[in-house]
Amino acid sequence: MNEAEAPRRIGRSIGAVVAGSAVDVVITLATDAVLHMVGVFPPIGQPTGDAPMVLATAYRMVYGVLGSYLIARWAPRRPMGHALTGGVVGVVVSTVGAAVTWNGGPAFGPHWYPIGIIITAMPCAWLGGKLRVDQLRAGSCEHAVARTDSRYGS
Repeated sequence: MNEAEAPRRIGRSIGAVVAGSAVDVVITLATDAVLHMVGVFPPIGQPTGDAPMVLATAYRMVYGVLGSYLIARWAPRRPMGHALTGGVVGVVVSTVGAAVTWNGGPAFGPHWYPIGIIITAMPCAWLGGKLRVDQLRAGSCEHAVARTDSRYGS
């Protein structure tokens, strides 16, 4: 890699992490808003029980895997490393969020919830990265088979 490529790769790496994380945040907030509007979640500022928070944890995990997959997909190289970097960002942001809201009262939900979000960030990031790595490996195998088949007239 020459010196001109290094800043471009760093910029693409940062862009991949930011963009994948932004997708995760946007769809999470949109889902939260819809669930508040339809009454699955109580009005903002009201106490939230365990059942809605289990639902929130579940879709946040799915969105975390999706966001990490996108980070890995958009990474210029080393997709798993980029996905895990996104996971570290998730752990840090979630930890700050937990610290800021910990004694904020029942409107912020049960204490297990932010801990769950922190704990699941890295496994979700790993799974998103693994999905992309497996996809790349499968594509490499398909291309190798196609090249072999074309040589033999198949």
